[in-house]
Amino acid sequence: MSVKTNMAEYYAKRAVNYENVYARPERQADLPVVRDWLCKAVAGQRVLEIACGTGYWTAAVVETAEHVVATDINPEVIAIAKAKNLPADKVSFALADAFTVEADQPFTACFAGFWWSHVLREQQDGFMERLREQLGKDALVVMMDNVYVEGISTSIARTDLQGNTFQIRRLETGERYEVLKNFPSDSGLRKRLSPHLKDIRIQRIAHYWMLTGRLK
Repeated sequence: MSVKTNMAEYYAKRAVNYENVYARPERQADLPVVRDWLCKAVAGQRVLEIACGTGYWTAAVVETAEHVVATDINPEVIAIAKAKNLPADKVSFALADAFTVEADQPFTACFAGFWWSHVLREQQDGFMERLREQLGKDALVVMMDNVYVEGISTSIARTDLQGNTFQIRRLETGERYEVLKNFPSDSGLRKRLSPHLKDIRIQRIAHYWMLTGRLK
């Protein structure tokens, strides 16, 4: 069977099973730490969420944020997120491409969970520049993503000339997809984001890294 490369299609087809990843035994100790960190990071903020997926982390953001607009490119995952029946006065959902999303209201923060690893290295500066255009100076940026754990994470199948790394993932249907998944170091994050963010703070635990900073 051939290997497909459409990442949006991959996540659309995986939507109904996506949250199974959070049931893995080795992640149980980390998840409360990440959730507590996220709730504190977005407290009182008006949040634009990038690539919200099935709304697993949107549910945590809603607990403490003033309001959140959760966006994703896939209607399949938006439908699952809406079915969580999160407080309508605190959250709204919108279909939007992360690279072209329009901030149609004032936001004080952007949250991108498990998105940065899917941005090509050569597109990262452009993504951050557009974020600055949309949110403005001093807006809070909150990111979190996966740490590569040997023996647990899906193996890296190839690395391209720009240093992007790719995994081969298989759906329950047997379909195989090549998925971009970068695993930056703390120094790599600082080097890439320091032209765009100030006050960068990074926390790293066994399976996840978390970062905050403010747009310059």
